Amino acid sequence: MADPPPILDDAVGRLIDAHPPTGTLELVFDDCGIRVHSNAAPLLDALAEYYRPFLAPAGGNPIVVTALEATPLVFAQPFTLKPPEPGKTRIKEEFLEVEGGRIVRKRLTGMVFLFGGSTHLAVGPCLANVNQVINFINNRYIQWKLHRGGLLFHAAAVAGPGGVLALAGFAGAGKSTLALHLMNLGLDFVSNDRLIVRRDGTLLRAGGVPKLPRVNPGTILHNPSLRRILGDEEIRRFASLPADELRTLEHKYDVFIEECFGNGRFRLGGPLRALAVLNWRPEGGKTAADAVDLRRRPDLLPAFMKSTGLFYEDPPGGAAPPAPEDYITLLEACPVIEFRGGVDFDAAARQCARLVGTEAGGGP
Repeated sequence: MADPPPILDDAVGRLIDAHPPTGTLELVFDDCGIRVHSNAAPLLDALAEYYRPFLAPAGGNPIVVTALEATPLVFAQPFTLKPPEPGKTRIKEEFLEVEGGRIVRKRLTGMVFLFGGSTHLAVGPCLANVNQVINFINNRYIQWKLHRGGLLFHAAAVAGPGGVLALAGFAGAGKSTLALHLMNLGLDFVSNDRLIVRRDGTLLRAGGVPKLPRVNPGTILHNPSLRRILGDEEIRRFASLPADELRTLEHKYDVFIEECFGNGRFRLGGPLRALAVLNWRPEGGKTAADAVDLRRRPDLLPAFMKSTGLFYEDPPGGAAPPAPEDYITLLEACPVIEFRGGVDFDAAARQCARLVGTEAGGGP
């Protein structure tokens, strides 16, 4: 007879007793306080470095996340495999539904995440997998935002005097690259890959996620603000590669926004001014940009609709998954611009900058 699934609070209590936290980190993401407890000072140091623009007292009633450095956990109960994302083959995660919440285990690293209600615990080899702890913290924040209304977008975003510009695109379109080009024109960074958009009276408000953009060497070489990320030898080596090889090279680097662009250039919210959808391709000819009606162009919806995923817990009482009509209705009063033809980041950046009130001169 199989062992019964654990009760979440009991399992978390035992883990914390076995690995008591010894330090705390406080953060503020937009309008949300985050308090992180851990038994590993080096982990808190790494998180403080990553989240440097958001270090601040968490205030009252923050999200409390505990990250415990420990050996990988062993469970008696069988886990359910999570099918891979469309187009992928590797199964990365498995999960177990328990009384009070869910347990997710990363198959490759052995990291385990327990969450439900006000419980948010990461446990395992955290120091070897800091990025998975960061993703877990960000997912707790995304859930907090979604529970307060709004839809999750697969989009980067920047902000200017006129508001936030969301940047979406199909795989490999270069939304992060365009966002970083726009920063050279004076815009601020809002989000790299996820955006929560909700209605706020007659306006739409966009909330970003504090995840650093990860870019390939080609993006770095073509943006002078990013070159400090690479050493001289790396610059020479990557610059010698053929353009096609450089474009497809999978060698990612984190972009620390304030180091590359200056203090105060990473902010997580503002009124949504427009959505740009990158539907272009290399060698596609002259870049063109046109306003589109999503009711006439439902083919663009997959570029920015995003499911909440395994690390999301429905609010009390449950909620129906968002449908395409929900996104169309939300964006009815928001200009949607489709970029098509060939890939031209400089031309697109000039046009996008004007959408949010920054004059960059010229046009595509």
